[in-house]
Amino acid sequence: MSVIERAYELLREWKGEDYVVGMGVMDRLGGLVAKYGKNVLLVSMDTYLKPLTDAAMESIRLAGGRVILDKVVPGARPNAPREDVYRLETYILHYQPDVVVALGGGSTIDACKAAIALAALGSFSGPEIDPYFGTGLVSKALEESGRKQVPLVAVQTSASSGAHLTKYSNITDPAAGQKKLIVDMALVPTACLFDYETTLTMPVSVSIDGALDAISHTFEVFCGAKEDNYELAKDLAETAIELTVSYAGRVIENPSDREAREALGLATDLGGYAIMIGGTSGAHLTSFSLVDLTAHGTACGIMNPYYGVFYSPAIQRQLKVVGDLLIRRGFIQKDAAALEGRERAEAVAEGLIAFGKSIGAPTKLSDLEGFTDEHVERILSAAKDPQLSMKLQNMPVPMTAEDVDPYMGPIIRAAVTGDLRGIVNKE
Repeated sequence: MSVIERAYELLREWKGEDYVVGMGVMDRLGGLVAKYGKNVLLVSMDTYLKPLTDAAMESIRLAGGRVILDKVVPGARPNAPREDVYRLETYILHYQPDVVVALGGGSTIDACKAAIALAALGSFSGPEIDPYFGTGLVSKALEESGRKQVPLVAVQTSASSGAHLTKYSNITDPAAGQKKLIVDMALVPTACLFDYETTLTMPVSVSIDGALDAISHTFEVFCGAKEDNYELAKDLAETAIELTVSYAGRVIENPSDREAREALGLATDLGGYAIMIGGTSGAHLTSFSLVDLTAHGTACGIMNPYYGVFYSPAIQRQLKVVGDLLIRRGFIQKDAAALEGRERAEAVAEGLIAFGKSIGAPTKLSDLEGFTDEHVERILSAAKDPQLSMKLQNMPVPMTAEDVDPYMGPIIRAAVTGDLRGIVNKE
């Protein structure tokens, strides 16, 4: 079985008929949406996504649906600013759709998830989104209020975050330059569709960011895997990382390479699967403070090699798996296979950095235009925020807020310079 065939098999085993996925499947959207009602609020960007939006509207109409207003509602800007959440909530409250269709990348889908929750709960627990940052707070309010959310059909258009598959909604406060997270099973879209053909027109930079996100999701979950989900996390990580390191370069060389685009789409979907069975940790936490400098996947991609060295006492099995894969693909020298302990972690980190360089991605924080010492302080301050404490606890080597300065500080400073030697392992 090829790595692409294995990826499809994993997705089918997980999502079944609730997920329509593959090359050339957009015409199946109408039938998927019709299961949830006739009156459809379609959220998209009727600019660069216009051909896909037109195809979606036609499919919905052919299946007997009616697009409210006979036009699309503009989706979210990058990183899902909270103002866009409030705007989308207003449309839901005014037009009372049977179903919301979110067509776009992670930002539009995340904003729709949050807007749907707020539309259901705003008059019960307040009109601000802030009380829902954290874990399980939407579900708790729904249970207490007896209210129900409008169904959401998520149509992914970019091989990136896996937002169409997951329980996460990342929302940004642009004034503070800080991203915060809602984690709740109530946010999982009711159904979803991803036609990998849509990624053929996506900018290569967006696809590379998604590829780095695929590695980040699966690597971080694999590093934190427990015995009861270790084998599944291993399968997801091996498959997604192999797809990414094998095909990302091909997308750069030829953006019209259909097989390579399909492979990266599958890799990011497996990343979405991974974060439904386990949590992300340090790299994702750090990425929340870099929203003004770079895209999410790239921020995580920069940080994972450095956090991997910090985690090394707890993740030797995982490092062996990832290291062997990177050896096979030529990103680590073969004599590294016998390494153990911190030396193994540093070899894997160097392999991940070598892959990043091979696709032109930044591999240290100082590579980011506009990065300053202020960002270091922002990262460390945000890590102490109680609403983000789950990321500290999800680390394979857990931290508390008191550990941030003595242990995370050296990780961040190592990532600024690219020097792994400065990372301090926790006793």
